[in-house]
Amino acid sequence: MSTAVALDHVAVVARDLPPLLAAYERLGFALSPLSRQSGPRSPGAPVETFGSGNRCAFLRHGYIELLGLIDPALFANGVDRFTDRYTGLHIVALAMLDEEANLARLRAAGIAIPGISRLQRPVEEGGPIAHFARLPLPDAPEGRVQLIRHLSADLVWDARWMNHANKADALTEVIIVNDPAAESAARFSRLAGLPLVPDPAGGFLLELPGAAGAAGPDAPVLRTAVRVLEPAALPQVLPGVAIPTLPFIAGMVVRTSDGNAAVRVLLAREGIAATELPIGLMVPPAAAGGAAIVFQP
Repeated sequence: MSTAVALDHVAVVARDLPPLLAAYERLGFALSPLSRQSGPRSPGAPVETFGSGNRCAFLRHGYIELLGLIDPALFANGVDRFTDRYTGLHIVALAMLDEEANLARLRAAGIAIPGISRLQRPVEEGGPIAHFARLPLPDAPEGRVQLIRHLSADLVWDARWMNHANKADALTEVIIVNDPAAESAARFSRLAGLPLVPDPAGGFLLELPGAAGAAGPDAPVLRTAVRVLEPAALPQVLPGVAIPTLPFIAGMVVRTSDGNAAVRVLLAREGIAATELPIGLMVPPAAAGGAAIVFQP
């Protein structure tokens, strides 16, 4: 299959990783062990250890990556460049089922992708190595925008770190802002190989059809979406969220399995103010590492 099939993950990026991790643990996410990243800087280059590391909140469908610097003396893997713009969401990955077919499609569309990028990281210190096949969109001003296929999904979606106190179980949307929205929307449409439809708030909607096991080994077939909005539409969708620069990956929607019951109790206990929206309960960027999170019942 030569198109994207699902929203796989997003990444919140900060130079200082520990406060970011603490913020997400306070929001009720169970995080995977700290992992150092490594890989080639370009297709065919030797594998090297990067200065970046992450912990992740793995959901039944998709996940949230929390990325920062561990060793500033080594290759930063984009962390420095991203955080020079703002702290928050900088990576959007769409799941694919066939990297060779998607590479051929993208090259036929005139996109200068040099080849399939390979990334690897240990799932925990001293543990097995997880491998990924990636097709990053070159020079995307939104951040690191890519197609991804997990080559060892069973290793990273581990039940030991998937029992979230907030009952989060699926990453369903990412919300992006640009002026004009059509520029970012066209890039995502070309990357995914899928058409756009109008977003009712003002902008464009890229709907991903879903595929069993595409965004986690037990992931169901679930429709997910990339919303690309005009700046004037953001207050309607994520009220109170300020735009630091454009383009801007403003927020994400995370579904819960219990109708938001657990997250309401948790936020009240932690004293985290949230905003009631028609689609769910929004935690402001200040409480989530620069990224708005809407918990969807």
